[in-house]
Amino acid sequence: MPSSKNLVIVESPSKAKTIEKYLGRNYHVVASLGHVRDLPKSQMGVDIEHDYEPKYISIRGKGPVIKDLKKEAKKAKRVYLAADPDREGEAIAWHVSHLLGLDVDGKNRVVFNEITKDTVKQAFKSPRSIDMNLVDAQQARRILDRLVGYSISPILWAKVKKGLSAGRVQSIALKLVIERENEIKKFVPEEYWTIESIFKHNKDKFSANFYGVNHKKVDLKNNEKVQEILGQIDKKSDFDVEKVTKKERKRFPAAPFTTSSLQQEANRKLNFKTRKTMMIAQQLYEGINLGRKEGTVGLITYMRTDSKRISKVAQAEASKFIHEEYGEPFAAVKMRNDKNQEGAQDAHEAIRPSSVFRTPKSMKELLTRDQYRLYELIWSRFTASQMTPAVFDTMAVDISQNNVNFRANGSKMKFEGYRKVYQSTSESGKKDNILPDLNEGDKVQLQSNDPAQHFTQPPARFSEASLVKALEENGVGRPSTYAPTIDTIQRRYYVKLNGKSFEPTELGEIVDNLIQDYFPDIVNVDFTANLEDELDHIEEGKEDWVKVVDRYYKPFEKELESAEDKIEKVQIKDEPAGIDCDICGAPMVIKLGRYGKFYACSRFPDCRNTKPIVKEIGVTCPKCKKGQVIERKSKKNRIFYGCSRYPDCDFVTWDKPIGRNCPKDQHYLVEKKVKGGRQVICPNGDYEEAIQK
Repeated sequence: MPSSKNLVIVESPSKAKTIEKYLGRNYHVVASLGHVRDLPKSQMGVDIEHDYEPKYISIRGKGPVIKDLKKEAKKAKRVYLAADPDREGEAIAWHVSHLLGLDVDGKNRVVFNEITKDTVKQAFKSPRSIDMNLVDAQQARRILDRLVGYSISPILWAKVKKGLSAGRVQSIALKLVIERENEIKKFVPEEYWTIESIFKHNKDKFSANFYGVNHKKVDLKNNEKVQEILGQIDKKSDFDVEKVTKKERKRFPAAPFTTSSLQQEANRKLNFKTRKTMMIAQQLYEGINLGRKEGTVGLITYMRTDSKRISKVAQAEASKFIHEEYGEPFAAVKMRNDKNQEGAQDAHEAIRPSSVFRTPKSMKELLTRDQYRLYELIWSRFTASQMTPAVFDTMAVDISQNNVNFRANGSKMKFEGYRKVYQSTSESGKKDNILPDLNEGDKVQLQSNDPAQHFTQPPARFSEASLVKALEENGVGRPSTYAPTIDTIQRRYYVKLNGKSFEPTELGEIVDNLIQDYFPDIVNVDFTANLEDELDHIEEGKEDWVKVVDRYYKPFEKELESAEDKIEKVQIKDEPAGIDCDICGAPMVIKLGRYGKFYACSRFPDCRNTKPIVKEIGVTCPKCKKGQVIERKSKKNRIFYGCSRYPDCDFVTWDKPIGRNCPKDQHYLVEKKVKGGRQVICPNGDYEEAIQK
């Protein structure tokens, strides 16, 4: 007999717990624990001959969950599907409705952008039917990714090595990393010089940089040119202040976070990997227990979005908070209307706190350290976005003597504005450069010249933040795909992290070359970006998903037939290690494994001796005085230093020993990363010294 309760199905238990508290005793909320059906892992699972019909099966291990869902649905008064408000959530709702035999056209789908009591209750007043356009868009992506992945991966297994994979977005991410590495290798540094000089006006000193000659900019390519310029200057004579330009400049706050900008800023500011950022954001969205008074509340809005839009209600609340907390001068008069990135879906608001009145300070005791840091970042960025611009007084001064021109630029903050709450990574650390009160016609005296030689630098390797930015700028993938994509190319050992920068591996270059040569469309940025547009068209009901898949699969199918015949087996040659096996005496070789290179016996499989490759830093162990200090990596890929005689010697440190002892207590010195660079310090005391360049 049906129960008097309504059943609500969401994806996660924490979300279920939060929503059940809001809805009250007439509702029972359960979790599907993500997807319940998917394409089979053991086969393609797509009938190419019959309109790419997918063969969905229940996911292995989900039997008990599905059984419980059916049992609960059978006795429920009514079933609601409240998965996340995006394509993936819509697909989960559709799969669940199929397993439970629900009417697809029935009004049983409930969506909300934030998990707060009022928003959730309001959403249940107007349920809708499952949006099949959203489902079809997700289905088209899933099927195309399966067709590409399950077609290319077996070729890579057969021709290169087992365990490899290829996919639309991961192949382009790998290509971007390799192209950047090639740019770095081809880069030829060019010499250039600067002249920074110190001038004095009355008692005030200030710096100015060489600009040019006869008011025309001059590049200093070498020391000869520098000496020529310095030869024109009469050190004993005054310089004339020819021009003083004073302006007021406004700096406007950044827009609230989208998924992509949150991933980038969390990586730069908090050192979070994209996967960690999304995991913590999910926790903040699904609900945090705030105690008896408020119960469990979602602290932020939905975190998978590419929109910068903010609701009028949230803007009004932010305005009220800013007026009360900081005063009227800090509250923006005009509501901002940020322009979205081209191709943005704009299905949801930007990421913001569900209530700006829940300040990070008031939440600190209730959150873990990482939850607090991410919440503070989201709250601060949103609050700042609703504040007035920062105002600076700027001053540009042109100084000349004998037709040699110098320029000094100064700025002073006049009004903090949004910077009272938030500064992005590009702004933080910048100090005011205050110039003395100079006027046209004043005389200034030259105190010193400091010519400096420089060389142009190659482009920087990609960090997680800059790789996410590059993928977004190229229109490849969607914000929700960036974290798993970056994770995959690392797990497959196509790229490795050196510090915070990605470097391609030999294996990554081999795979990229094969895909470039035989599947050019897969790594064609425009081709993949156009597909994202077409998926959006499916979602909007303007395109048929079968036709879109067919358009993309047909040319790929021809490439596939050609590749299977033409690709020759790639032999990854083992490099001689230069040492002998300490078990059988045969030469050791360097092999490429899943986690990088390692030493192995050349007689494998007869001899299975292997050793990790360690890097000596040229320093004798300060503890046992016998072994060498070697560079090692922790399970989390963090570099540390230990004795080569481990386990006989247990010396270990995170900081790099430099081979000298502290002059104060003879403890070993280390090179340590500090704010603004690196420094030599004594871990045992207060001794420190600058690193000699």
